Amino acid sequence: MVLTRIDQENGTMTVKKKSPAGKPSPESKPATAEAAKKVAPKVKLKVAPKAAKTTAKTTAKTTAKTTAKKKKPAKKQTKAKSPQIPLPKVKNPKIITFKKKGIILKDLLNEYSVLKKGGPTLNKFQKKAIRRYHREEALKPYQAELIRMQKCLEENNRKMIILFEGRDAAGKGGTIRRVVRYMNEKHYRIVAMAKPTEYEKTQWFFQKYIAQLPRGGEVVLFDRSWYNRAVVEPVFGFCTPEEYKNFMRGVVGFEKDLVRQGTIVVKLYFSVTKEEQARRFNRRKTDPLRQWKLSEIDVQAQDRWDDFTTQKYEMLKKTHTNTAPWTIIRSNNKHEARLNAMKIILNAVPYERGNTDLDYVPDPGIVISGSREKETMDAQRIKLGSFVG
Repeated sequence: MVLTRIDQENGTMTVKKKSPAGKPSPESKPATAEAAKKVAPKVKLKVAPKAAKTTAKTTAKTTAKTTAKKKKPAKKQTKAKSPQIPLPKVKNPKIITFKKKGIILKDLLNEYSVLKKGGPTLNKFQKKAIRRYHREEALKPYQAELIRMQKCLEENNRKMIILFEGRDAAGKGGTIRRVVRYMNEKHYRIVAMAKPTEYEKTQWFFQKYIAQLPRGGEVVLFDRSWYNRAVVEPVFGFCTPEEYKNFMRGVVGFEKDLVRQGTIVVKLYFSVTKEEQARRFNRRKTDPLRQWKLSEIDVQAQDRWDDFTTQKYEMLKKTHTNTAPWTIIRSNNKHEARLNAMKIILNAVPYERGNTDLDYVPDPGIVISGSREKETMDAQRIKLGSFVG
């Protein structure tokens, strides 16, 4: 076995033969540098460059690691969240007390949300004024159409009668004022008949109303009409049963004559609930601007509610005709009642409309025909034994 050893310092190479037993062979002689050159090629070892390379690699790795550590984005410091406290399972009250005053919680929360958005705070009077402004603005397109309708009646020399009937505090007067607000005063009249005098009591019942009928091109609005004898007078005993029967027999023919002679007749009945009527009466007692509306009859209206309902049913049963039909308006919401009353009046006259984009169809939840109202009352009487309203 041949063993070769290279002396790196002297540049010599020693070749030895090793015996199988592990002893060096006697034939192996130390070789000189010249002999080593002949036996094996000269091997140049570059120890220093290798060490430099390893040192450079180690330095590069260390530098890369430190650079990578520096380039790592710093972790964002998160704020410690406060522990969430569970809210008590209790329903919010509708009214809370502050400084011995009751405050509606819903209104308070609404005002808070407005403040949070940066909106101004308004008191109840300002809010009411804004609501009233928007409602009045919503009526103006229909009031403009009423002016066009009035002009059409004037040009064609047509006559028009609008009857406003219904319970006390049902909103008849307010609706009349909105209807005629922008109309030409020369071509309309509002008629509100007072208590009949002794002289008028001796006349034919319709005689005082005939004197108030419209001329050609005029609109007459009756704030309560000859139908006082159908509802109010029999309830309070202002007429005899015979006078009531004569009226109910003759009123249908009277209205047929008016329509046959070219008069447009619109009959509106404003219906209000008992609770809403009581609320409006209470407001009249305290409001100095409305106290003049409260009369002795109004005070008794709540006590005689069922009597008024019965007379209303009899009136619809005997005086609702195809010639002069009744239209019932639910007037708990005054604005909706006024708006739909204008639509009914406009639909009663064939004129050229100016604003075709307007909705002229009455709301079926507010406006009901007289025949359907009678059917509803019939069903109430059969099912419950009495009328609801």
